[in-house]
Amino acid sequence: MIEALAGPQAGGVDDLTASDLLALARDRKAAEDRAAADLLVVAARWADLHPPESIHDAAAFAVPGCEHEEPIAGQGAPLVAEFCLAELGAVLGVSTTAAKKLVGHALELRHRLPRLWGQVQAGRVPAWRARSVAEVTIHTSPTLTVEAAAFVDAQVAAVAGRVGPAQLDRLVAETIKRFHLADVDPTQDPEDGYLHVDPRHATIHSDDVHYAGTMRLEAELDIADALDLDRALAHGAETLKALGSDASLGVRRSAALGDLARTQTALDLHTQGATGIRDADGLPAAREVVLHAHFDATLDGLTTVFGPTGRMEEGQRLVLLDQLRSWCGDSRTRVTIKPVIDLNADLSTPAYEVPDRIREQVILRDRTCVFPWCTRPARGCDIDHVDEYDHHADAEGRPQPGPTRTSNLAALCRFHHRLKTHTAWRYQMTEPGTFEWTSPHGHHYRRDRHGTTAVDQAEPPCPPDIPRPRRP
Repeated sequence: MIEALAGPQAGGVDDLTASDLLALARDRKAAEDRAAADLLVVAARWADLHPPESIHDAAAFAVPGCEHEEPIAGQGAPLVAEFCLAELGAVLGVSTTAAKKLVGHALELRHRLPRLWGQVQAGRVPAWRARSVAEVTIHTSPTLTVEAAAFVDAQVAAVAGRVGPAQLDRLVAETIKRFHLADVDPTQDPEDGYLHVDPRHATIHSDDVHYAGTMRLEAELDIADALDLDRALAHGAETLKALGSDASLGVRRSAALGDLARTQTALDLHTQGATGIRDADGLPAAREVVLHAHFDATLDGLTTVFGPTGRMEEGQRLVLLDQLRSWCGDSRTRVTIKPVIDLNADLSTPAYEVPDRIREQVILRDRTCVFPWCTRPARGCDIDHVDEYDHHADAEGRPQPGPTRTSNLAALCRFHHRLKTHTAWRYQMTEPGTFEWTSPHGHHYRRDRHGTTAVDQAEPPCPPDIPRPRRP
């Protein structure tokens, strides 16, 4: 009975006993783990089908920017033709980068961590745990050799993958010493070997934005640096309190950290008496940080419990109007207000180069790279002619098939621009800001301002042995 239930829609879950619900939860979790293990097999097999030799023009042409072999796992794992990753990511509903990571983990496990791979396929180790180990062994510095990776594999497999991040770091450090992968100071205490895996970092979690307009910072600092930072934050918090702030200590310390980010880089110049642009207090201007915030001119747009809300291009996150007002009120903030751009206007130019006014319009319309599930900000993307611009059309008296106009331009990151130019991926703009993509295997996707949607089932693919004509 439990196996037949697909969820609340089946109409029987509400009638299950506590024991039945626990059994159902266990079965569903086991099915999820099995599916994740199977997905690793699929990813590895997908890589097998797309070795560097599968690149049609690899032996015939040297096309700048064309497809090349992609090392995505450690030493000893096979290479993969890079453009195949986009098709896999699209059908999984993830970015090409996420697909690259999935295939890399699968190859790392199958070829360099075979014991752990076997335990995943036997259901003794969940796929997510094995992938966390593969992520470390792929990116360890110095690089782990095949023998060193095998040592890590044996140690991790012996405990069925149950190692935490700190234990894994120590194991990798021990492996680096054991296989002489890095020069080690002979006077160093062997117990301090884990220091070869430097834990220091400062990470801004830009994907974890609170609706209050805050973002989480996580850091691991040198002891001296940490103590100095603590004193600086304590001093900044007390300064804000003396200036009349009635915020809590935590809020004032947070604000003090922001003040450090805006002004600390200029203090050395100030104490050395350097010349340059200075504010009224005599300090050099802080390092400039450019943010692009967009608010409805009537302020009738999205409103949260925290107040009127706009959109910031950086990270595609929300920003509160009150925050913007506070930034503008800072004497060290330079504010530039640009004129409103009509995103529905079809701007054009007879030239191939895209002028700034059209580029800005496309950036604001598309927001990100328009390839399915890609989230790279449009401001750092190329502006692509959807229909290719013909540089000889005017000279030969033919109409231009790919004019430089808003209705024929789209933002594509460099990788997906190359993908569109040199593979059978095709797309068209069905309306301003809405694009329909067709993959080499016949899958269709619609990308608009709300994201990406898989449109329908795949059509039969084109014969694989007939290469698409390519430009020399």
